[in-house]
Amino acid sequence: MCPGGGGGDGLPPPRRAVLRSLRQPGSDVAGGDGGGGGGEAREGELIDQALVLWLPGPRSFTGEDTVELHTHGSPAVVSATLEALGRLSYHRLAEPGEFTRQAHANGRMDLTEVEALGDLINAQTDAQRRQALAAMGGGQRRSLEAWRGRMVRALAHTEALIDFGEDADDVTEAALSSAVGEMREIRREIEAELEDGGRGEAVRDGVRVAILGLPNAGKSSLLNLLARRDAAIVSPIEGTTRDVVTVSLQLGGMPVVLSDTAGLRSDSEDPIERLGMVRSADEAAKAHVQLWVFDASTPVPPVLDASSAAASPTTATAVTATSPAAADSAAGEDADGVGAEATGGIAGAPLQLLLRNKVDLSRGGEGGAEGGDTAGGVPSERQWRISCTTGEGVAPFLDQLGGIVRRLYGSDEGETPLVTRARHRQHLEGCVAALAQFEELASLGEAAPLDLACEELRTASLELGRITGRVDVGGTRRHLPRLLHRQVAADGISSWERMLSMRCRPAPVLVLLSPAVHLLQQQCDDWLVARVYGRRTTRTRCLKYEGL
Repeated sequence: MCPGGGGGDGLPPPRRAVLRSLRQPGSDVAGGDGGGGGGEAREGELIDQALVLWLPGPRSFTGEDTVELHTHGSPAVVSATLEALGRLSYHRLAEPGEFTRQAHANGRMDLTEVEALGDLINAQTDAQRRQALAAMGGGQRRSLEAWRGRMVRALAHTEALIDFGEDADDVTEAALSSAVGEMREIRREIEAELEDGGRGEAVRDGVRVAILGLPNAGKSSLLNLLARRDAAIVSPIEGTTRDVVTVSLQLGGMPVVLSDTAGLRSDSEDPIERLGMVRSADEAAKAHVQLWVFDASTPVPPVLDASSAAASPTTATAVTATSPAAADSAAGEDADGVGAEATGGIAGAPLQLLLRNKVDLSRGGEGGAEGGDTAGGVPSERQWRISCTTGEGVAPFLDQLGGIVRRLYGSDEGETPLVTRARHRQHLEGCVAALAQFEELASLGEAAPLDLACEELRTASLELGRITGRVDVGGTRRHLPRLLHRQVAADGISSWERMLSMRCRPAPVLVLLSPAVHLLQQQCDDWLVARVYGRRTTRTRCLKYEGL
């Protein structure tokens, strides 16, 4: 397809762009009769002048030999190029994601980097782009592998204590205690990552903001104003919005999924409107931020709760007043800033914001909360007065809302969120549970079932390995020989003869033949280690090397 013209014969130098003429292949390399495209493609016909790069493996994206064709981007050129490649008997169109799958299979990318590449391709905001690039650069992988490396070292020490603790001087209970302390530290670090309030997932999928409130408070008008288009129907008739209307947009460089919901009120007997309110409550429960909208001339109830408003027509906490005592209690719970933007939306409960709309129609009064700055349990710093009709107060509100979203769910420059998908969270939670079990079992003193503790530690290591897709059940092979090497260097091979002639004992099977053989051959060149496996016991002995 690239004979001679426009840049020389044969393959170009590796990793150097050269100009080549792309031509229709001849019948000697094309499959079948060499036709295609209804006979319109003629052998040797010029397709395009393109830049060609030859990337021999393993230094390529997939780790395999690769050729890149940089053609002009017109549909005719691209179509003709693909058609010509399809005529070659040894070529076919790649399946979706097949090059990335090959890169992962050849060890060029781990699963977190594969996922990050997909996120980068689909990124629509700067925050999504930065997060995806940080993960592609190996930020997640390095953190996970650092934890896993410490776990494997602790596992090697614990397994060495099972097998050689009675004979080796440097495999002691103190080493086990140190391993337990280090695993406790790792568990706390992972728990801190899990308590990030879903920052990574929010950036990837969008921060969910639910617009809630009474009918005709201006919720749909606010959605249209923020979306800059007529996304929702606006009408003076109460109950116009029956279903959830969703719009994706950017605020403060962060992806936001904004949802307009049905108005909440207690006196509706319409079953369809009631169903809409149930959906409003569901959307409120899933939201990271609840944006409550009220008419500036309407008093705000002491407690904002969508679920109770949708539960039954007679119990609508969000739209009916409660007793003064309940109001004082609700205001007091937030008086110290609990639930404010520093913590709200991160600890688990959605962050609540309050908008007093239609200020252009209520100039006679402030429309604020009665008896103080707190309304609906929302402190004054999270309340705004706006008019969707005139635009009054909208720009400052959007600036502050973008800042809140960015502070809650944005990442610092260079910081990589460890959890960006549900599967990451699932495996990290499994790792934390296994580490807690290891600590409990290994802290039982002389009665500690170390074989079971090792299994828990191995499970924790595997959970981390499943996130990156690099699961190595023989991870202790890299660390146990170092322990053995120190003992051989100190005591000589005669000590090994005594150590390896151990009595039978119940123990988990450890695959350490290869590294142990390699180690001992380095030390004396005529001994090797073999493990004799029984159905219920394992023993290790020293065998004479016979040129194996």
